[in-house]
Amino acid sequence: MEAAEAVETIQREMTSFARRARASAGRLHPELSLVSYTLLGHLEESGGCRATDLAAHYALDKSTVSRQVGALERAALIERRQDPEDHRVQVLHLTDAGRRILAQVTESRRTAFQERLAQWPQADLERFAEYLVRYNAWRGPAAGSDLPPPAVP
Repeated sequence: MEAAEAVETIQREMTSFARRARASAGRLHPELSLVSYTLLGHLEESGGCRATDLAAHYALDKSTVSRQVGALERAALIERRQDPEDHRVQVLHLTDAGRRILAQVTESRRTAFQERLAQWPQADLERFAEYLVRYNAWRGPAAGSDLPPPAVP
């Protein structure tokens, strides 16, 4: 397989993966979209952050994050708390319900991945993991962008 063909295959398969991930998020928990799950996961990892930090981290428009945050607040999965260091700032945190749902969805996804990869040899799993880490670590000229750098003639 030539490099251009391999890149096309990678792009097609990653698109398929993303579609499957979005669809499975709804099946795992009807109230939780893939974006919601991702935002809850980030809030758990970070111990809380501002909505503007979420927008910057995921390179999303602030209005998009605002809608997602609003939906998560209405579902009582996150709450706003005043920043103890700067009382003008509100920090988003998971509620107990948010932690429970995130843990349930995370466990369901972990089980699904384990089942899907159960027959893979250990060396393939390690190589695949290394490739994904390497791919996701790339911070090209437009950090946060998923687009590759422009081709140079």
